[in-house]
Amino acid sequence: MTDRSGKQCLWILLIVSLVLTVLVATGTTLAPMSFDNLAQRATAIAHLRCVSVQSGWLDGEIWTTSQFVVLEQIKPDVYGGAGVESAPAGPAYSNVPQNAQSSAPRISVRQLGGNIGGVRSHVDEVPEFQPGEELYLFLWRRPNEPYRVLGWTQGTFRVTRDARTGAAHVTQDSAIAAFHANTRDFQHSGVQNLPLAAFQEKLRQSLAATQSSQLSD
Repeated sequence: MTDRSGKQCLWILLIVSLVLTVLVATGTTLAPMSFDNLAQRATAIAHLRCVSVQSGWLDGEIWTTSQFVVLEQIKPDVYGGAGVESAPAGPAYSNVPQNAQSSAPRISVRQLGGNIGGVRSHVDEVPEFQPGEELYLFLWRRPNEPYRVLGWTQGTFRVTRDARTGAAHVTQDSAIAAFHANTRDFQHSGVQNLPLAAFQEKLRQSLAATQSSQLSD
């Protein structure tokens, strides 16, 4: 077998392996979690801005690491500050003050899937991020492991701001609208287009209820 043929066979095996990996991954189903359940189970919750996204190979699979500036730590990491990184020099974004970017801590989130050299691995329900976007993430990790998003799309809440008025709203990636024949209208499941202040209050109340329940136990 020539070197060229050998390389072609290796690429074919790699692509087949990748396809099988994606098929298995996309067959995964997640148990629905309420907002309160997400807040309770998250090992950390933070208001973030994405600053970089990078994919790489690990154990024959594509993984993507997204780095975020921490705008506000809503629920401190239950394992302490081990998951928070110092802020290296990085790209600046016009909607984040430069002095805040230089001093703000950062966290990294690692998830299955990504795109490398035209080879794409997509996993249903795993959120994808873009540098510059603003989010609230419900995070989960074990000790000495990187963060991942709890419940994937369920733990991902994106902030959009009106360019004219500056009004901010929050929408959960897993929010859906279903048409109900009895009421002849659409009913929404999850957080959808909620004003930022209302979302922050909802989160505050959920965390307060969680803390109260833990103290009573």
